[in-house]
Amino acid sequence: MRTGEKDRLRQERIPLGILHMIAATIVFAGSSALTKWLVATYPVGEVLFVRAVASLIGAGALILPYAGFAVFRTARLRDHLVRGVSQACSQTFLVIAFSLMPLASAVAINFSAPLFATIAAIVILKEMVSPARWAALIIGFLGVLLVSRPGVDTFGIGSLFALANAVLFGTVTVGVRRMTATESTATLTMYQMLVLTAVFAASLPLGWVAPTGADWGAMTANGLGNAIGQYLWTRALHLAPTSAIVPFNYFSLVWAIILGFLVWGDIPSANLIAGSAIVAGSGMFLFWRESRGR
Repeated sequence: MRTGEKDRLRQERIPLGILHMIAATIVFAGSSALTKWLVATYPVGEVLFVRAVASLIGAGALILPYAGFAVFRTARLRDHLVRGVSQACSQTFLVIAFSLMPLASAVAINFSAPLFATIAAIVILKEMVSPARWAALIIGFLGVLLVSRPGVDTFGIGSLFALANAVLFGTVTVGVRRMTATESTATLTMYQMLVLTAVFAASLPLGWVAPTGADWGAMTANGLGNAIGQYLWTRALHLAPTSAIVPFNYFSLVWAIILGFLVWGDIPSANLIAGSAIVAGSGMFLFWRESRGR
């Protein structure tokens, strides 16, 4: 009963959850562009480690003054560790994809995450999924295939890493939603940053290049932006059901196309535009059905 009451309260704050998700997409787009730019010069593990450390410091500066170290009290330590390791793998796959393909294409492939989130919701949360929702998700995935164009020369290892990230991101989203029943946004954020920092620290022996002063600043800004984005994203999952806010993650593509053109001169292809429109349309259809159902 208590959990149900919490769920109802979250559903009543759907507009606020949507605003948090849109704000998170803006921050994440900037962080993704910085990451793509940095991994052209520095090892992936180094970029992710510095970003994780800066994110941990930034999150701690925002959260610890009002929450104190009580924020680390939890009865779900194992869940936090599993979530952190899974997200570390997800972020690594995405950064590798950034280094191998245009920013907007990697982001577009990541939009298949709702399909895997729905599958995870069925298995983990025992949610019922209507035929219409399945149809929308499958059509959205076909849009992803249009972007990645399997079977031709443009479908390479970068697309596979982007798709692997989508699988992990989709399942992590559902896992975080389940954890919000007992864990606060602050607790989820702090444990995530701690685990990510520890995991990425293990990759440092694989390579390190001393950053310039300007690049130290870029890496730090990347980490602080990532911390803000993670907090907004986690808070969005607190405020509204996963199915209601995940479609608004599609706004990431708009920012990715703009940044890709301004920074790298990437011209969006017809396949990218058409596939992205299909994926975004399926997501908005899901949101419309969710809203009408309520």
